[in-house]
Amino acid sequence: MSQPVRPAPLQAPAAPAPSAPRPAAALAVTSAATAVALMTYTAPMITLGDTAASLHTALSSQAWLLNGTPLGLAALLLVAGTLADDYGRRRAFVGGTFALGLTTVLGAFAPTTLLFTLARIAQGAASAAIIAASLGLLVHAFPTPAGRIRATGVWGAFVSGGIALGPVAAGGVAQLADWRWSYAVLGAAALVVAALAPRSLTESRSPRGGRPDLPGALTLGLALVALLAALTLGRDGWLRAPIGVLLLAAAALLAAFVALERRSATPMLDLSLLRRPLFLASTAGGLFTGLSVIALFSYVPTLVQRTMGVTPMGTAGLFVLWSGTSFLVALQSRRLHGRVSPRHQLVVGFVLHALAVVTMLGAAGSGHWPRLLPGLLLSGIGSGLLNAALPLLAVESVPPGRAAMGSGANNTARYIGSAAGVALMIAVSTSTGTSRHALDTGTNTALIVSGALALAAAALLLTLGEPRSSRPGA
Repeated sequence: MSQPVRPAPLQAPAAPAPSAPRPAAALAVTSAATAVALMTYTAPMITLGDTAASLHTALSSQAWLLNGTPLGLAALLLVAGTLADDYGRRRAFVGGTFALGLTTVLGAFAPTTLLFTLARIAQGAASAAIIAASLGLLVHAFPTPAGRIRATGVWGAFVSGGIALGPVAAGGVAQLADWRWSYAVLGAAALVVAALAPRSLTESRSPRGGRPDLPGALTLGLALVALLAALTLGRDGWLRAPIGVLLLAAAALLAAFVALERRSATPMLDLSLLRRPLFLASTAGGLFTGLSVIALFSYVPTLVQRTMGVTPMGTAGLFVLWSGTSFLVALQSRRLHGRVSPRHQLVVGFVLHALAVVTMLGAAGSGHWPRLLPGLLLSGIGSGLLNAALPLLAVESVPPGRAAMGSGANNTARYIGSAAGVALMIAVSTSTGTSRHALDTGTNTALIVSGALALAAAALLLTLGEPRSSRPGA
């Protein structure tokens, strides 16, 4: 008698082989999302007056309309980079891009200053995931040094492009309709990119094992929130109790973060990297770019309008001259490969910015905006070199599996520097008063401080760095 035929045991279907990276698609999607994130960042520079009037925002609270996004960015960039490396860079990127679209659209409908500011902070947090994960995705898609140089140069150019287009697009839409429509358009653009991203990107993550460092992420995030809140509130006066409390809280939380990282088997930030000159150069470059360059050009539009009487859209045009030049230079920076190292490229960029501010001295008092043009072009060239070199240095200064963390560390330093630098620019430019004559003098002081910081950065970077062959291994 024949034995009954037993059915074959059920087997789980084999996991599909990971698809090969699509370099061109990855570069296009990550650059587009980064540009939209930076457009959202700079949009309020032109629409601030209309936004404040519509939301009935008090003068003392208007800084928060500008600083919500930088707060979310700086507080979460390093955290987002580490979590992207551990949980998946595509996952972090797609989630961040979708969140940016959603929160930007919600910001367009915000009825109060508080809700709009909260939406801006959330936009910054979403942008942190985009910016930090982007470089990790590009390192995975472009494994060769030559390809990586090209990719980070294009990505850095789109950072400049987003900065340039944000005020112009927001101002243009606001002139045709309401200021809220500018945020609705930017939110829709982010959602389109989010829809395209899953098919264009392949997942990658750090090969390191262990549990993600969530206590370190929480501690550092809270420390940076406290620090940036103190810097923002300090613009209305530093000798106040809330400022002291926030600064003490930031110091205590940073000390706790260092203690946690020393004990963690898989730290969010490997503190041994702080002994690597190349990592220090990357972080210092980001910090001084924020302190000197971004801080000055975040405040220059306001000074131009108040001291020269230039219209908001005219100011946006001057802003585009600077950032558009930066975009073009960053695109062409790959031609410097083999001749100028990223670290020396940063040095040249800072020196050019210092020369630019010298040409701009006295422009505010003259009342003639063409006096600004040579400085805007020179600083634009310098900024293009900075924006191209910083992302490349960020990924070269860390182990290959921690590229998103390297990007997060570099950009965290950049936006902390920006927040501190804007507070410094406001303080020195208004130190002698807010009359027309006082602002003319204060503008010159701000320019001198910005140039001095750029030269200090160049001198510091000349003392740091290591040959590319000593890049840390995996």
